[in-house]
Amino acid sequence: MFRPHYIILKLDIILKLDGIRCIAYLDKDVILQNKRFKDVSAIYPELSEMNKCVKKNTVLDGELVVLSNGKPDFYALQKRSLMGNPFRIQLAVKNNPVQFAVYYIIYYDGKDLTDKPLMERKAILQDKVSEGNGLSISRYIEGKGIAFFNLAKDQDLEEVVAKRKEGLYHIGKRTSDWIKIKVMQDEDLLVCG
Repeated sequence: MFRPHYIILKLDIILKLDGIRCIAYLDKDVILQNKRFKDVSAIYPELSEMNKCVKKNTVLDGELVVLSNGKPDFYALQKRSLMGNPFRIQLAVKNNPVQFAVYYIIYYDGKDLTDKPLMERKAILQDKVSEGNGLSISRYIEGKGIAFFNLAKDQDLEEVVAKRKEGLYHIGKRTSDWIKIKVMQDEDLLVCG
């Protein structure tokens, strides 16, 4: 259930993409690591040049996403994530290209940024990372959380996420600095038997 009292000026709202969470290590090469710490770079060769979007070694946290008709298609992404045959992967790159939507910058040029507040990290992300080569930066909305949620609902999207602007990045932990606000589908039914 959406809790409007939680959406205050100290929060920003982002669209939760229906994808696979991933950490991207960008230096001379691109290494993509899923939440089980497995290197999945070979499965997504279309992202092998994301390192051109940064000038220094960088670590980004984001979501791997396949878009179909402008919306995340988890089924298509899941099919891609299970591929191992290089020929089939190359075919899939053409039919279902994967994008990396960045939520956070957590490391840049030898500096750990996890102790910086969310909005400071977002400013660093905007300044140090450019979009292209399959990399896009997730946008956020301030002060219009209810309207954004309603728009996500109207577009049949999964959920939005509210985050405290002063929240820090916690590796591998869930904190009260953010909440998912799911778009719930419900119906009133009369059951006769």
